[in-house]
Amino acid sequence: MLDNLFTPTHLLIILVIALLIFGPRKLPELGKGLGEGLRGFKEGIKGNNNADAPKQEAVTKSEATPTATPQTK
Repeated sequence: MLDNLFTPTHLLIILVIALLIFGPRKLPELGKGLGEGLRGFKEGIKGNNNADAPKQEAVTKSEATPTATPQTK
């Protein structure tokens, strides 16, 4: 059923429909945003974003330590 989904003819039809919907000025911006999103997603899965890990860990530790509140009777 999905064997011939991405043939050149289908891709051309999809491109023409996208061009009609978004216009020629908006398509490069959409492509750039999609590429950056996919790149960020791949980096997140691979774990290449190690610079943010210590910051998140420090925030998690500070949120996990409860502050003592004085109890009155």
